[in-house]
Amino acid sequence: MASSMTEGSAGQQEQPAPRLQIYSTSDTVSPFWRDKYEREAKKYWDVFYKRHQDRFFKDRHYLDKEWGQYFSGAGQKFILEVGCGAGNTIFPLVATYTDVFVHACDFSPNAVNLVKKHKDFTESRVNAFVCDLTIDDLSQQISPSSVDIVTMIFVLSAVSPEKMSLVVQNIKKILKPSGRVLFRDYATGDLAQERLNCKDQKISENFYARGDGTRAFYFSNEFLTSLFKENGFDVEELDLCCKQVENRSRELVMNRRWVQAVFCLSDNTNSNTNSETAIRIDHPSGQGIEGKMELDVNDNILPKPVNDLEVDMSDSVVAEMFGLPTSTDSDNEVIELKLGGWTFKIKVLSKENQHTCKSTGLMLWESARFMAPVIARNPTIVAGKRVLELGSGCAGICSMIAARSAELVLATDGDTKALDLLVENVMSNLRPPISDKLTTRILEWGNKDHIEAIKQVNSGGFDIILGTDVTYIPDAILPFFQTAKELISSNDQAALILCHIFRRVDEPSILSAASRFGFKLVDKWPVETPITPSQSIINSWFPENGSVEVSRGPLHILYFQKE
Repeated sequence: MASSMTEGSAGQQEQPAPRLQIYSTSDTVSPFWRDKYEREAKKYWDVFYKRHQDRFFKDRHYLDKEWGQYFSGAGQKFILEVGCGAGNTIFPLVATYTDVFVHACDFSPNAVNLVKKHKDFTESRVNAFVCDLTIDDLSQQISPSSVDIVTMIFVLSAVSPEKMSLVVQNIKKILKPSGRVLFRDYATGDLAQERLNCKDQKISENFYARGDGTRAFYFSNEFLTSLFKENGFDVEELDLCCKQVENRSRELVMNRRWVQAVFCLSDNTNSNTNSETAIRIDHPSGQGIEGKMELDVNDNILPKPVNDLEVDMSDSVVAEMFGLPTSTDSDNEVIELKLGGWTFKIKVLSKENQHTCKSTGLMLWESARFMAPVIARNPTIVAGKRVLELGSGCAGICSMIAARSAELVLATDGDTKALDLLVENVMSNLRPPISDKLTTRILEWGNKDHIEAIKQVNSGGFDIILGTDVTYIPDAILPFFQTAKELISSNDQAALILCHIFRRVDEPSILSAASRFGFKLVDKWPVETPITPSQSIINSWFPENGSVEVSRGPLHILYFQKE
């Protein structure tokens, strides 16, 4: 489908037309998707744990090394693990410290079930329950001021930044005055953030949607400090950790960055003030050994022993978190179609990634699936003719079928990403001499330069113009018909054929726009009153002369010619 176009004037005097963008040029996802990710966050994480079970994150055995002083000591310790997932924090703690009791919550029922099914789960040591910390009151599950340690490990990043304060206030209710919050999460500059920027998956500043619908926020030291300070906490420790993760089997080197911090309640007399807090930067040394530099408030380097940094994700799926392609997970999928004795393998954006993509041109729509076999069964529609497809998208299946019998075919789209994939699909499915008859070009509807470039390819105009599912955006209708008028042949039998599902644009609106640019409706399908094939151009295309056995669903075909 065309991704953008310019609306022109239908009058005699042409005036500069403003650029009309069908898809948002903003660097963020649309409000529709932003709201959907928020509304269905629980569902996306539930699907995540159903799919990955306990295989995604490693067990966090580094907890004893990094924060052992908080877990040890006289008396029983009560811990709250926020966003417990499959229990990768819980069970290493229970195994290491025999006198701890862990409350574990997650808003994914599948995650909580995984914890309860773990071989080391016992109700005498672990209390696992479902809880959405942005809505549910923790004090209804845990006694107020009863928890010694709250662990928040790669969990707050999944929450909208606007709701993070609700989470912090919630855990504050159940934390003892002397308690601590142990925090680890993604940092700005992480490779995953850079890749998500390239994929147009930004929701807001430093907040992104992954391909599976789960979300990730990338923390700066300033944001994290302000968040906890504003909700009654002080910072005791704050680390910026950096490490190169190498996956030799995939020949990947990934620069990981995360923040690690310890927070205490502001009214705790033993806590440091923010100005006294040292910030550590953990990074690989020149010899490939992870080292730590500790800076005081004046940025002077303080001595710190070398400490190996551990990454939480399992090697088998580490690339998936970064959105990197693997042998089993790719941005694209291949759809196999058998048409007219041919087998087409069409590469499109995978269903898993479609909801994060602004371009509808990276998918194969039902109208194209429907029209392609119609053309295959009825080659006379395009035989010996010059054919133009407007908004062909990445699949171009109608254009490829038409190229078998047409004189020439031009497949166009206004989305460069769709066009790149279209070229790949054409090259992988067609061979000379058929492939020699099919050309691809960029065409934003109403764009004069693009239209003139098309005329250079074929100066005589096109006998057949095809459009499948290109009439769903109201603002696109006039530029579409304007472009068709510019490029259709002067031949009286030249036709514009549309196949679509009526969505936000109804038939009267389409007919009105068509009339404005000199097109008349000659035939349509289906019709309420049955007519004989001789009276209907479209009816004759179908088996048994238009039998109701044709499976069309909600699809419609409109057949236009020039007035």
